[in-house]
Amino acid sequence: MRFFPRPLTLGLCSLAVTAMAVPVPAMSAAPAKTNAAAPAALSSLVAAVNIPYEQFTLKNGLRVIVHTDRKAPVVAVSVWYHVGSRFEPAGKTGFAHLFEHLMFYGSENADGPFFGRLEDIGATDWNGTTWFDRTNYFETVPTGALDRALFLEADRMGHLLGAVTQAKLDTQRGVVQNEKRMGENQPYGLVEYAQLAAMLPVGHPYRHSTIGSMADLNAASLADVQNWFKTHYGPNNAVLVLAGDIDVATAKAKVEKWFGAIPSGPVPKDVDATVPTLPRDAEKLMHDNVAATRLYRNWIVPGVNSADLPQLDLAMAVFGGLKSSRLDNILVRGEKVAVGVSASIQPFEKLSIAEITVDVKPGQDAAAVGRRLDQLLADYLAKGPTADEVQRAATRQLSGTIGGLEKVGGFSGKAVTLAEGAVYSGDPGKYKKDLVLYAAATPQSVGAAARKWLGRPVFRLTVAPGERSAEDNALAGNATHRPAFFRDPKKPAPSAGTPPPTKVPEPAIEPVKDLEFPEVEHATLKNGIPILFARRATVPVVRVSVAFDAGNAADDKAKLGTAGLVTALLDEGTRSRNSIQIAEEQERLGASISAGNGMDTTNVGLYALKPNLDASLELLADVIRNPAFDPKEVERLRGQVLTRIAAEKTEPMPIAQRLLPPLLYGQAHPYGIPFTGSGTESGVKAVTRADLAAFHGKWLRPDNATIFVTGDTTLAEILPLLEKRFGDWKSPQGERGSKLFRMDRMMRPARIILVDKPQSPQSLILAGLLTGKRGTDNPLTLLTANEVLGGSSTSRLIMDLRETKGWAYSAGTSMPGVKETIPLLVYAPVQTDKTGDSIIAARKDIAEFLTSKGTTAAERNQTINSQILSLPGSFETSSDLLGAMMRNWLLGRPDDFYEKLPGIYRAMTPVDLDKAAREAIDPDRLIWVVVGDAKLVRPQLDAVGLPVETGTLAD
Repeated sequence: MRFFPRPLTLGLCSLAVTAMAVPVPAMSAAPAKTNAAAPAALSSLVAAVNIPYEQFTLKNGLRVIVHTDRKAPVVAVSVWYHVGSRFEPAGKTGFAHLFEHLMFYGSENADGPFFGRLEDIGATDWNGTTWFDRTNYFETVPTGALDRALFLEADRMGHLLGAVTQAKLDTQRGVVQNEKRMGENQPYGLVEYAQLAAMLPVGHPYRHSTIGSMADLNAASLADVQNWFKTHYGPNNAVLVLAGDIDVATAKAKVEKWFGAIPSGPVPKDVDATVPTLPRDAEKLMHDNVAATRLYRNWIVPGVNSADLPQLDLAMAVFGGLKSSRLDNILVRGEKVAVGVSASIQPFEKLSIAEITVDVKPGQDAAAVGRRLDQLLADYLAKGPTADEVQRAATRQLSGTIGGLEKVGGFSGKAVTLAEGAVYSGDPGKYKKDLVLYAAATPQSVGAAARKWLGRPVFRLTVAPGERSAEDNALAGNATHRPAFFRDPKKPAPSAGTPPPTKVPEPAIEPVKDLEFPEVEHATLKNGIPILFARRATVPVVRVSVAFDAGNAADDKAKLGTAGLVTALLDEGTRSRNSIQIAEEQERLGASISAGNGMDTTNVGLYALKPNLDASLELLADVIRNPAFDPKEVERLRGQVLTRIAAEKTEPMPIAQRLLPPLLYGQAHPYGIPFTGSGTESGVKAVTRADLAAFHGKWLRPDNATIFVTGDTTLAEILPLLEKRFGDWKSPQGERGSKLFRMDRMMRPARIILVDKPQSPQSLILAGLLTGKRGTDNPLTLLTANEVLGGSSTSRLIMDLRETKGWAYSAGTSMPGVKETIPLLVYAPVQTDKTGDSIIAARKDIAEFLTSKGTTAAERNQTINSQILSLPGSFETSSDLLGAMMRNWLLGRPDDFYEKLPGIYRAMTPVDLDKAAREAIDPDRLIWVVVGDAKLVRPQLDAVGLPVETGTLAD
């Protein structure tokens, strides 16, 4: 579970850089004819995945793994402790995760929020997560800040307890409980509890959720904290991975200096776990505030060290994970009784969970669809997959691994890959052995694994629309719902605890060179399409984005949702390929094509393996230039979008995102539409095939296009390929589309709009105002001031609502990077009984920031340091570069904009930040949307002092 999210994008990001991830899991159609070369062999893809490493162990038992990657002056630091919720005794559920939070709140020689210190040194990709088998902490830092990062990690490994106080424990208990409420407030939010209870016997170490129960979290004591730390957080139960701009000799010296004196902990004791089989099929019906009935099929299957798991993973991909999967082709495309399917494995150390889901199309008989699902599964287990299906699934897996390893850190990078293998398997190179198994898989081996594990008794769960039952709520361990205070108001304030010992001075940060942004090269195709290229050759991958000046702002106001339907249909059929052929061809190539809309642009993106680049570009061009808009596919996708809109009306954040924009911009403004980009129910129902073709001809055309390329190629190499695929594309005769940005003169007074969401365990607050600044104004000082107010993890809002009061898991402000008028958005999911108080507190924080308590010198310094020092780690991958190039293009900035940023930041003063914020932000104009249980929330809102209205989402 993530320690804490960075500020939300809130659906108004101007760039939809799509298809920058790898393809998803796929029956067969006759291959479409192509004049491109055959896809690369699986063996060659396996050979392309390599993470050389060296390892050593300190005398205290700390295992250290080092990988050198000099592409950027950054080092990923990843510390994995071999302890998670599986190790929690009865009555202590949720404790591993609660302790993870406490690890971020200071140690004896570095007290205070850890994440503030990380931002000080320009850390990127930082977080902490807890799962059943492990707890990890990771950050990517500039090379010059490595000593500081190692000092901080060593201090919390060896010197934590003197800094842990009752006050910190109480606050983080409240934060974790609000994280739990936030998860349960989502549609299908109680499913995990039901699955674990049904499939695992009482006392099984995996039976309880990692987030834990409210009662157990309330019972956690300081003594529990101390015992957990002493038992599980010794260096001999940890793995440290350093990946990036470092070598093993340097690593040995630094790690010995900072970690060598930490004494070993107790000998780690494993908690074993069986892989149970249900005695017979089990079924359960739940109800929830959902738009579509979801059918689940679940099994407990072996853990990551079983040779069966890669085979089973491929079996699930073929059945329901690939975009051309059996379930997709039959239930979604063919019989049209489902609007979404999935099949996947959640892998853990001792066991894994196999899951198939089907979202039933509204109006269809869910029981009949369930019987059809079971029939298809039985047929699949009897006959097995085809050779082509297995190869496509394996290619997708290998392609995804290659793309993920472009980063040294983060959630999927090289440091995580090595650490996971070391902790779960005692082998940092486990990833390579798994890839060999994927590449060598056959229909026989995949079919045998599927029959062995999926032929056992199954847990069938159905979640249907309706009210949650008391029984289902009790599964979450929420019988004890009560407020979590910073301290109990009926008791004396907790003592501050023993003062920490004399501090060891923090190591200085060595000089960090300013960002050197790769050269951006320009060219033009013979039909006038501009090309922008930047090279990043770390992995054999190329990313392409064809950007059009369109986006959701170009949507048809009379038929909102037209733009989204157009992009959704691009890869669902062309004049020469049907949707299955397009999906299968992507999978054979290890490519991914996807289209999407930001607010200002429509982007069709390609992720391609270098050996398969030409064939992948041929497919991309066909999708963009020749969409069929087949009437059958139009109706199928229309149904999916309508279900999506219905689903949005059940989720707190999308509800607010749909309601707020017209209140801010007015109905006539191009941005005055649902930020979700899905349109309206009436608009999606009204759009015709002719409307879709007209939108494509008006907006997705060569004289409205720019092509961006990054990755392992050169401009000289890519230009002829682009010329071949796009150079002869001619614009249609009709006029190119244009957008009219004009504000009306309507007054939009501050008020609160309350949307009733019965049974909500939490309230979602989303507020907004218009700043009067445009993205093309490049208001960098204002954006930097926003970091202080609510944009960073140490901002005023998060430190008040989360860290001081414990009322929220996350909170903050956002200024999305749109081209025209920028809004300020304020968000906070808060516990229900503190909804009114949270609005009052947020209004006070914002007002004080803009008047009596402006930016301090310390806040300015931390913000500027973070912005400058984080730049090298912000453009590590080809995807990062692509996004930066596209932002510069959209906002009219020069190619060297990011290289000039450090100088611009250094010149900013606290006075500059305050001036920019006070000119642009009038807190008395904030319009507040609250989504929560009205009978509990409404009485709190009168104290806020603003008019309160009832909001609805009719369309």
